[in-house]
Amino acid sequence: MKPTLLVMAAGIGSRYGGLKQLDGIGPHQETIIDYSIFDAKRAGFGKVVFIIRKNIEEDFKTIIGHKWQDQLPIEYVHQELEILPAGFTPPADREKPWGTGHAILMARDVIQEPFAAINADDFYGADAFGLLGRYLAQANDGAQADYCMVGYLLRNTLSDHGSVSRGICHTDADDHLTKVVETHRIERWDRGARYPDETGRFLELKGDDTASMNFWGFTPSIFEHLEAQFVAFLHEHGQKPRSEFLIPTVVSHLIQTGEATVRVLRSSASWFGVTYREDRPFVQQQIQSLIKQGIYPHHLWT
Repeated sequence: MKPTLLVMAAGIGSRYGGLKQLDGIGPHQETIIDYSIFDAKRAGFGKVVFIIRKNIEEDFKTIIGHKWQDQLPIEYVHQELEILPAGFTPPADREKPWGTGHAILMARDVIQEPFAAINADDFYGADAFGLLGRYLAQANDGAQADYCMVGYLLRNTLSDHGSVSRGICHTDADDHLTKVVETHRIERWDRGARYPDETGRFLELKGDDTASMNFWGFTPSIFEHLEAQFVAFLHEHGQKPRSEFLIPTVVSHLIQTGEATVRVLRSSASWFGVTYREDRPFVQQQIQSLIKQGIYPHHLWT
């Protein structure tokens, strides 16, 4: 069974302004999502599921979905604040989405096969899709779930235009994930990176640390775990207007309880994305370089 690509796109527009993440960055107005779908298709993925907000559905289909619907099966699901388990309602002052864990949970009715979950505005690279596609092709649900993620060198994921948040990964001798430490306000520093602690004192990172960029590989068992943990999250944090139900937190809990293992598939590729508007020219330059190297065609649809 071919794996599915799940694209988390409900946050598009809110961070960047409008639907600017869907601006073309390729020579024929290809978006970052287009390159991700292209990479997934040639890595053996058989379907694409988009998680979006209902109010961007028509624009999203026009800019992205209609270009691929003749090449791959496409599904759309919605992530909205009010889509919650029975008995829960969002606080009146909440505007922020519930997070990546809630986003993936929204796809539980349309995915019955192993799948990869990605952010819509991140460029992960052909190598990463190949690594994850091969792993998912042999993944099975058993008594202990067998998940995976692609890890990047931290220095290859930083922006020159401001600080970023990254999940710093710790692994055992067999490259199984032991924990993910969500680290905020990371910036380039010397040949590595640094970030401030709660007192404002800067702590240094080497730069060769393994960073998670939300490129996960799951089997369908993840939906049962998400449902259970989301209810617990809402009981404890559901009335906090900015709380988030995040995939790294879910995965860390499953590792600690022994319900899942997560293999870290290491990629030497450079991640890039449009965290800041100023990142866009750099992304365009990188795409042009990859086209010149023959990794991508000059036009994705010819």
